[in-house]
Amino acid sequence: MTLNTARSVVLTACAVAVLAACSSSSRVPAPVEDRLGTGRTATVPVAPNAVKPMPGAENAGKPGYYTVQRGDTLMRIGLDSGQSWRDLARWNSLSNPDVIEVGQVLRVVPPGAAVEAPGVVVRPVAPSGEPTATTAAAKPAAVAPSPANSTSAINDEGLGFIWPANGTLLAGFDESKNKGLDIAGKAGDPVLASADGQVVYAGAGLRGYGNLIILKHNNTFLTAYAHNQELLVKEDQKVRKGQKIAEMGKSDADRVKLHFEVRRQGKPVDPAKLLPAR
Repeated sequence: MTLNTARSVVLTACAVAVLAACSSSSRVPAPVEDRLGTGRTATVPVAPNAVKPMPGAENAGKPGYYTVQRGDTLMRIGLDSGQSWRDLARWNSLSNPDVIEVGQVLRVVPPGAAVEAPGVVVRPVAPSGEPTATTAAAKPAAVAPSPANSTSAINDEGLGFIWPANGTLLAGFDESKNKGLDIAGKAGDPVLASADGQVVYAGAGLRGYGNLIILKHNNTFLTAYAHNQELLVKEDQKVRKGQKIAEMGKSDADRVKLHFEVRRQGKPVDPAKLLPAR
């Protein structure tokens, strides 16, 4: 055998060995950390291009949880669920409440609220402070019909709502077009708290509402006061029924007016059914 032939044989053998080693190593599964405390290190193959699940994805579809949609903000989700955006941030351990992702699943009821089991309906908090619940299959208690002269077809839970402004009514409630009442007035007219409550939002971060105040009255009712020219209260402040909380304006509106909403467990209801007759 010539020297050149021997050299070719050696190089070919080395190349085959290297290729075999590469082929073998490509099939070795990646080590995975032992998270079960067994003392053993499991080895499972790692799927290529694995997609990281969204935060809270394991709770998708469960009662008391909401999946973030395109265009959502924590403020909007709070209004639609009847909760403070601060509470939502705390319950979901959000380090930056301004950053939520489409597909992320958020808790929108207090931890421990009775909504986890299928068929359970949330009820208002009992006087003891403990939430109560009944099963969806339970027969509802009979409700006496409202007197003919009653101004309220919805139980206001003793809050006794009052009109938040004295102007004439521009537009009534329409579930698909107008989720509250539009009340006329002049710039600077007083806007009053419709019932005792706590300010859960005061700002201009919700598109279409301008300078907005949201009051939480209990675990059932929120009220919203939009288009103000000046806000006179701050978040977390407690207010009394009839207290001046803002001055009427036309922020994010075509004219001076107060847009007033009542939300019952996040769902808009007709405020006229809760307010005294004029």
